[in-house]
Amino acid sequence: MVQESPPFSVSQTLALEGAGAADAKLYQAALAEAEAAVADLRTAYAKDSLELLRIPERRDDLEKASEAAEKLSQNTSDICILGIGGSSLGGQAIAELIPFGAHKKPRVHFFDNPDPFTFEAALSSFDLKATRFVSISKSGGTAETLMQTLAAAEAIEKAGGGKYLKHHFLCVTEAKPSPLRAFSESIGCLALEHPAGVGGRYSVLTIVGLLPAILMGLDAHAIRDGANSVLQQMLNGQSPAASGSALHHALARAGRLRETVLWCYADALKTFGPWWRQLWAESLGKDGKGSTPVSALGPVDQHSQLQLFLDGPGEALFTIVSTDTKNIGPEIPRARAEELKLDYLGGKTMGDLVAAEARATAEALHARGRPVRQIHVPQIDERGLGALFMHFMLETIVMGRLMRVDPFDQPAVEEGKVLARRYLKAGRE
Repeated sequence: MVQESPPFSVSQTLALEGAGAADAKLYQAALAEAEAAVADLRTAYAKDSLELLRIPERRDDLEKASEAAEKLSQNTSDICILGIGGSSLGGQAIAELIPFGAHKKPRVHFFDNPDPFTFEAALSSFDLKATRFVSISKSGGTAETLMQTLAAAEAIEKAGGGKYLKHHFLCVTEAKPSPLRAFSESIGCLALEHPAGVGGRYSVLTIVGLLPAILMGLDAHAIRDGANSVLQQMLNGQSPAASGSALHHALARAGRLRETVLWCYADALKTFGPWWRQLWAESLGKDGKGSTPVSALGPVDQHSQLQLFLDGPGEALFTIVSTDTKNIGPEIPRARAEELKLDYLGGKTMGDLVAAEARATAEALHARGRPVRQIHVPQIDERGLGALFMHFMLETIVMGRLMRVDPFDQPAVEEGKVLARRYLKAGRE
């Protein structure tokens, strides 16, 4: 495979320009620590001790996923992806690559939040004979996903499809005993293995995210190629993940980082923000440490959050993600614009407006002394999105090392799960 450079550029110029001598010193110290952490990741790759780092170069699992997707799509009108958190957000982020109105059959739907009204209405609206369900849970014991799965199975049986139940489901879970695996085996449905060494919020590059991509007709290989370009850049001695995590850590040490804001100027990244938000929050919010992740969409959030960002406490790092939009989209006739005294819009496209606003937002934040970094992705396609996924996962892992927290566990989340099960059990007694 020919190794290509990552399909995006990162600039921290605005953030570093505003740093005083003390902050600059903190940044250099943090950068040295980050580079040491990246060196550890290179060692982990060489020793094959961190499965995530080997996922981008795999292809065997994509072949199996493609075969399963083809079987699942036969005589099918709708496919429902059942999963929550990391088992769903990555697939949803990938789905944003499909242009408005371009979705093909079978239609793919994501059900993550187990809202009873929404799910019951959905089951009632589908032709269940032609509807399929993909249940995703790494542990195989996720209560929300199991509830959805069992509810869907019951609806199919009530509709008279009980003896064909195995044709309606595909389960993705680890190759070990679990309720979801037991369900899969009991009905004899298709099953794919969730990599044991990759946690849910890091699983977007596995079949967890790429099976939905294949079902939607997107290029799963290109997603992995983009991710691999970032990985190879790190292995070859350069890593924006090191400088990005160092910037975060230096600001935290200076007492200037309570929030980190990812501001994407493209609808194709609308759900990428929530995917990143879970990754950052669940990986780093531990031991009384961490910064609150905030996802924003431009230009719409200029009208809802920019006031706070410019005139509020000012304890946040802003990452502005832009793409090539100049000269793209509907163009406003000059005569009509002049007639309405909108000369500045005359002859401009909608893409020109978005590009100007992304630049203006970054510069306005910088002028207020807010640290800003910029990521530019010329084209947001499968390769570009895969690269962004890998970049932010690496940055999160390195940040965890700098903070001295484990970026792969989520101990506090388990407390809520235990209590929820206790309440459900008590309700039966």
